[in-house]
Amino acid sequence: MSYEMNELLELVCEQGASDLHLQVHQPPTLRISGAMVPVEGPKLTAQDTENLMKAITSTAHQEQLKTEGGADFGFAYESAARFRVSVFRAKGAVGIVLRQIPNDLFSLTQIGLPDSIKELISRPRGLILVTGPTGSGKSTTLASMIDWINRNRDGHIVTVEDPIEYFHEHKNCIVTQREVGIDVTSFADAIRGALRQDPDVILVGEMRDLETIEAAVAAAETGHLVFATLHTTGAARTVDRIVDAFPANMKDQIRTQLASSIVAVISQVLCRKIGGGRVASLEIMVTTTSIAQLIRDNKTFRISSDIQTGGSRGMITLDAHLLSLYNRELITAEEALSKSQDAAAVREKLIENGADL
Repeated sequence: MSYEMNELLELVCEQGASDLHLQVHQPPTLRISGAMVPVEGPKLTAQDTENLMKAITSTAHQEQLKTEGGADFGFAYESAARFRVSVFRAKGAVGIVLRQIPNDLFSLTQIGLPDSIKELISRPRGLILVTGPTGSGKSTTLASMIDWINRNRDGHIVTVEDPIEYFHEHKNCIVTQREVGIDVTSFADAIRGALRQDPDVILVGEMRDLETIEAAVAAAETGHLVFATLHTTGAARTVDRIVDAFPANMKDQIRTQLASSIVAVISQVLCRKIGGGRVASLEIMVTTTSIAQLIRDNKTFRISSDIQTGGSRGMITLDAHLLSLYNRELITAEEALSKSQDAAAVREKLIENGADL
């Protein structure tokens, strides 16, 4: 029996899987609600994965796989879904991971964001960072925010992604979507180019190097609303990660720039829900005069206590949100503990709330 890519993609859509893994010596495997579920059938051979790769990979990306050992791209499966694809070589054979990007955009309420977020994304300028580990739903959150702006404001939205994930139609806004490697050579070049395209909102798919960070911060400072992602957890770590990307003689300058330009940091992790599915746990930091001063003074370790007392401004710590999800019987105590920042404090609170740990 040989596997057909169309049949596997159909299965991903039917089962509501987030990912499809195709590697030799293993049957095709779906990730459903965070768990790995092998498809019933024979293990894939090297020839199988080669054939499956060729079914969806352009000649240019096949050449990149051959010369560089890997390639990333996006593609649409009929009208059912889009996928973000990573093809790579491992032990000489081809491996493929496909991440499903649903066609339907979620509302801010559906992904669990409070109404206070609408005020933040209505700001005319500044930097909003959405952070979290790989696979934590950052792209989905950003797509929902961009869609809300597209429906509720007018203006020009420019997105820079690698690859483009969610497609945005022109609604109240004009939306320009540029893909790194196809439409433009780098994130930094795309941001600098965007500034000449009369933008109101700029989405930077990933702040992966110093040049991109500098360009994104400069865009936020010059009167644009900039959204960007980082692979960090928690507001304090996010600020530290950006500052650490700069050489020693520039750290004070970037702290000052961040203090005046960051509007908010939304940090998220995905948790397994009781009964199946997943739910995002969030940390929300909204920059206040006090937090801006902490960033300027290199005292980011005190940001967490400001978030704890900032509930009236829509702020919440990740650990407080995890406890809230547990108290609403959406996640188990073990899941809350495994995703927590301060495990000892969360364990204590869970036991107080009757958890059997």
